[in-house]
Amino acid sequence: MVTDRVSYYSERQADFAVLKNGTCVILDPGRSDANAEADAKQVLSSILGFHPDMNPSPMDDGNILVRYNHPAVNVVLQEVAKTHWQEIQERHLDGLAPDEVLITPLGQNVFDDFGKQALLGRAYMFMDAIEPEIANIYRRS
Repeated sequence: MVTDRVSYYSERQADFAVLKNGTCVILDPGRSDANAEADAKQVLSSILGFHPDMNPSPMDDGNILVRYNHPAVNVVLQEVAKTHWQEIQERHLDGLAPDEVLITPLGQNVFDDFGKQALLGRAYMFMDAIEPEIANIYRRS
């Protein structure tokens, strides 16, 4: 489902690597599988090394797309969030890096429902960056 959504959001014009926890790294077109895997792992390493800033956006299908300062995204599927909402409510702060402070309109490390889901998406990225395992390489053609 994540592959379908990222393909849709990119208007079916992007190649991307899909990692085990759903993080998608946008690739330069035509990269070999080996180069695509290496590129995807390098992008995730760069996100962690830079700072895991996120830019979440609500999408027209009710999902949330989380972007980073490098060409990678996570999709928080609306149905997954609904199914696991209690756990998201209870554990959303687990998605913060140690000693991290995010300022929101509600205060320091205080998140509304949208923000809690964005943290879930970013947590998927953290899991993939720590143990990068390519599940699939999507080709636009």
